[in-house]
Amino acid sequence: MKVVLLVLYFAVLIGIGLYCRKHATDVDGFVLGGRNVGAWLTAFAYGTSYFSAVVFVGYAGQFGWKYGIAATWAGIGNALIGSLMAWFILGRRTRIMTRHLNTATMPQFFEKRFGSPSLKIGAAIIIFIFMIPYTASLYNGLSRLFGMAFDIDYAVCILMMAVLTAIYVIAGGYMATAINDFIQGVVMLAGISAVIYAVLESKGGFVAALDGLARITDDKVSDTPGIFASFFGTDPLNLLFVVILTSLGTWGLPQMVQKFYAIKNEQAIQKGTVISTLFAFVVAGGCYFLGGFGRLFSDQIDIAANGYDSIIPTMLSGLSEGMIALVVILVLSASMSTLSSLVIVSASTLTLDLIRDNFAPNMKEPAQVLLIRILVVVFIAISAVLALVQYKSSVNFIAQLMGVSWGAMAGAFLAPFMYALYSKWVSTAACWTCFAFGSILMTANMLIRPAFPAIIQSPINAGAVAMLAGLLIVPIVSALTPKPDQKLVDDAFTCYDEKIVVPLSTALNSEK
Repeated sequence: MKVVLLVLYFAVLIGIGLYCRKHATDVDGFVLGGRNVGAWLTAFAYGTSYFSAVVFVGYAGQFGWKYGIAATWAGIGNALIGSLMAWFILGRRTRIMTRHLNTATMPQFFEKRFGSPSLKIGAAIIIFIFMIPYTASLYNGLSRLFGMAFDIDYAVCILMMAVLTAIYVIAGGYMATAINDFIQGVVMLAGISAVIYAVLESKGGFVAALDGLARITDDKVSDTPGIFASFFGTDPLNLLFVVILTSLGTWGLPQMVQKFYAIKNEQAIQKGTVISTLFAFVVAGGCYFLGGFGRLFSDQIDIAANGYDSIIPTMLSGLSEGMIALVVILVLSASMSTLSSLVIVSASTLTLDLIRDNFAPNMKEPAQVLLIRILVVVFIAISAVLALVQYKSSVNFIAQLMGVSWGAMAGAFLAPFMYALYSKWVSTAACWTCFAFGSILMTANMLIRPAFPAIIQSPINAGAVAMLAGLLIVPIVSALTPKPDQKLVDDAFTCYDEKIVVPLSTALNSEK
């Protein structure tokens, strides 16, 4: 049954990739789906790019073990801050200005918004450095689950995932990715709901499981009775940093923000906001909620020997064969959807922002699409090799870099991008300062972590600090440095003044 379900699932993914070839004949079609993607596809593409096996297997297990049921706050933050507020604050303005400036990538946006080709190159380099190792981490959550379900070697899992993702991305580009993300999102919604029910039932139901969790104590963590079933858990401050990193971070990640470039119209933004938020509540909230019960299985888990990644697979190991098959497809869906989004961003950024504009300015559009496809293969291959190196030789620096990559990119881009959509006074120097601060802080955190103050030695805490600091750095540096070119800024903001006609059901007419 497990094998049959997987084969059917793979066939659907490849079929959609081949079907969407007609949408991927030019750069705009391959990278952004022709900027004509509807609410459901965009919302599910946003959600499935947001949540991968890293969340389901890694973060849910680790933070659920540390904070108990309070880890659910991370999922709630992902829904309210990472989805609802991100769509509300960034969605419409990103769609309007990026189309007006005719930009397909985040580095292109910085170049045209500030009239600075060097900003584009700097942003592209940051993405290139931190995106590739991020993609390698997506394979990590699969190893234990595939080993548990099929007794398949990790290398085979990596190869299978890489080849399948490459086929449908190369064939159909962003549109194939968006449609497959929708299917994968449905799998994720159904899967997480079913898994939560099955796991809690195995412990006597929700009330019995919560009661059992309240009876667990750990002197190394806290001597407060019932702490793992409490509202704020064992360490509210560090839990807050988790919420900030995993929620606010989406505002500055290129693969997330570019979903707004491609959305179809105003109605799609309004619907997508609701759909994306509900999706995050179920998937992210469900993942962290499930992880909060990990200590009920402490008699089967050896954290010292097997790490936090062993928690979720252990919780699932006693489920039925059909349920395990669903879990495997769930985690595979989460990882493949995020991987496809990351490699499109990486390949398009390298092609359009570095190679074409600096070394081949006369490159024709068919050649650009071909190069993006080639680089999709290259990036997927590199990420697969990195994942294999880490697995075979137990090299840990790659895994560490996965943790800092989110904080580095969001710390560098979040504040400059958001302020640039709303304010005319943001300066080029402020962008450079934020780029440098976010990327250097997270790189230093990885290389000389013991030298950091205790509160920000954790990459999660350091990443949250990088994002929040950027919100102060940009206005302060902008106030102290030369103002941007007024004509350039005014031209960028004219897009918001364009008049459109809407029905009365949308906006009331002013009566004299």
